[in-house]
Amino acid sequence: MKLQGKTAVITGGASGIGEAIARRFAREGAGVHIADIHAANAHRIASEVQGIAHVCDVSDENAAAAVFSLIPKIDILVNSVGMAHVGKLDTTAPEVFEQVFRVNVKSYYVAMRASIEKMKHNGGGVIVNLASIAASCGLADRFAYSMSKGAVLAMTYSVARDYIQHNIRCNAISPARVHTPFVDGFVKKNYPGQEAAAFERLAGAQPIGRMARPEEVAALALFLCSDEASFITGTDYPIDGGFFNLHG
Repeated sequence: MKLQGKTAVITGGASGIGEAIARRFAREGAGVHIADIHAANAHRIASEVQGIAHVCDVSDENAAAAVFSLIPKIDILVNSVGMAHVGKLDTTAPEVFEQVFRVNVKSYYVAMRASIEKMKHNGGGVIVNLASIAASCGLADRFAYSMSKGAVLAMTYSVARDYIQHNIRCNAISPARVHTPFVDGFVKKNYPGQEAAAFERLAGAQPIGRMARPEEVAALALFLCSDEASFITGTDYPIDGGFFNLHG
């Protein structure tokens, strides 16, 4: 029970990696709050983990402020909201660029800003942001997505530096491809009629030969949010099946 007595807020906790983190944290004793725009899934998962669902668009400052005001204590914040986009600079429309920024960057900013004073008041806290290997290496046709994850990584370092004196730790996790409904939807949307081949190609891009499981990312998030990681802050943790160092 590594998180016994802790209150954890997980944005994007209604599916994929966020869902796996919510379930793992609940098993470790945390009181889990799921903030997600998808009402049915958020309520279902919250009920299953005996947590609380808050249905909102986390990138909306007013909506998020109203939600976070209902949570009296926040020990842990995990930002797991995200969307993907396929496209180069010249094929990424301005409105799409702004949407990716709003979902993948602004939502993290809003959630951290809504949590930081509560953590300071509590005498400390932990923030984990889901970044991506796209933040650190060039991925083809991922211009807007890579931009957003680079911003997440930069925000992580900045928050870690600015609030270290408040006993607030902030780290990032950078997965390669993780097999989630998010990925299944991505493949279906972008490779119609070629889903199986596209999935195998994406899975095989990791030297280890497969995609990660959400539960593996959740295990790393648990470690970073536990007291076992009390000396770790301002760090990006790749979980990429060897992609970054062994690819090619």
